[in-house]
Formats: sequence, C-alpha cells, structure tokens
Amino acid sequence: MHIAPFDNQNRAIVDVDNALVPLVYFNIIRLKAGESFDYRVAGYETCIVPATGTVTVETSGETFANIGHRGVDVWDGEPEGVYIPSGFPARITARTDTETFIAGAQFAQSLRAFAVRAGDIDKVQYGSDDTKTHRKIKHILGAAYHDRVGRLLVSELFTVGAGGWSGFPSHKHDTDRLPDETRHDECYNFRFRPDYGSGLQMLQRVDNEPGDAYHIVNRSTVLIDKGYHPCCVLPGYEMYYFTILGGQSQRSLKQHFQPSHAAQLHTIPGIMDMVAKFK
Repeated sequence: MHIAPFDNQNRAIVDVDNALVPLVYFNIIRLKAGESFDYRVAGYETCIVPATGTVTVETSGETFANIGHRGVDVWDGEPEGVYIPSGFPARITARTDTETFIAGAQFAQSLRAFAVRAGDIDKVQYGSDDTKTHRKIKHILGAAYHDRVGRLLVSELFTVGAGGWSGFPSHKHDTDRLPDETRHDECYNFRFRPDYGSGLQMLQRVDNEPGDAYHIVNRSTVLIDKGYHPCCVLPGYEMYYFTILGGQSQRSLKQHFQPSHAAQLHTIPGIMDMVAKFK
C-alpha cells in the first residue's frame, strides 16, 4: 500500500492496530525550536529518530539531550535515536527546527530506555555498480540490541550512487514458519536527492505471477504486509528510505528469497553480510 505525502499535522501516519500492518507504528512530527511534543503508544515500543535537527527526549525519569545533528536532509550526517519502552510516555523538545520520525513495533513488555548515538550505528554496504544494487544500510536498532529491544528493528537505507535497485534479490517475510521465514510487518518512508526524484516500489504477492507497482516520490510511505518487495530509483537520483520492521514472534528477521531470483544471491557482493545484520 502506498500513502502519498500529506501534512499529517503530527498525527500517526500508521497508527496502532493498522488493518494492513498491525505490528508496526509510524509518525512524523515537525517542531520549531523550543516546541515540545508529548506522546504515549500503549502496547508498542518506539524509537525516536530525528530526520533533521536536534531534539532532547525525556522518558521514564531520564533525559537524553541533543539527539540528532543533521542539517539540510538525511544525507547530512549520521542518524541518532532514543528507544522508548512499550507504553511509556515521552516528551520530545526541539533544540532546533526538526523533522523527527517515530518508529514503533507491537510489544507488550516494558524494557528500559536508552540512546543510540552516531558512534553506535552499525553499518553495512553491499552490492555493486555493475549489478545496479549498490547500497548502504545504517542500523539504528539492529542486531546489536537484541537483548534490549523486544520486536522493533529500525534502519536507514541509501542507494550508493545515482539510480539502481534496492531489496533485490526479491524477498518476503510475511509468514511465521521458522526456521525458514519470520513474519515481520514493514513500513518505509522515502526521500530522494534532488527531492524531485522518484522511484518504483514493487509488490509481487506470488512468485511468477504479476503483482503491483507504486510510483514513489519524496516523502512517500509504503506499507509491506506480504509479498516480494524490491524497489528502485530513477537514474540520476539518490534514494533513501527509513525502515521499520516489527516481528510477530521474534525480533530477528528471517527473509525468504524469491525462488525465481535465488541464483542472484551469488552474483551480488556482500549480500549475505546484509542478511546477517538483520538476524
């Protein structure tokens, strides 16, 4: 499902118990310097990640100051974030003008809040220019936090260079059938550089049968409930997407690669390193 850009007025774009992707939550808030935003999401753990600007986060008696240092856009520096335990209230106060993502996953247990600083980001780069699959992933809440987070995985994905494919070889994660596959609902928010760039999100429900395709633009949100879901960006443009994954029964993601394209796993440099980072 594609949600076209709109002014959400600091209200959830993907709210709790969404009919299509009930395991994830997503909001974008925009604040001027000095403004605050209070929220609490019952039954969902969340992660606050400034897309741009700097914020201070208060939750559960702790204060995490000066989170985020990016200026003009998401390419302008490294991400930072704050993990908010399930059901806990949080206050975000803007130190500068900010656009901030709030990512969430359904999880009943309340853990402990913590900050993820730029130096903590877990990075992986894979693919190649020759295979048109070159990209970089910055894991904010990745595998390193399995003992501190319930079901939520949060990452930022960048195409390397201008144009190319992401999420290929095509994979899905819509069925809990361990150890071969896990169900993880997924939500993306896209950005392009220059911002008038665009791309395509595919969603193929069944191998070797026609699927759906969505024209994605700057600030598009895409919800992935089931099916194989590669995406691409037009030649001459860079693409970024903020990625939220919420697991049904475990945090580790086990992807099932599309049988028709499975041989491509052996042609794309570093792809198994990428897979390992989501486990």
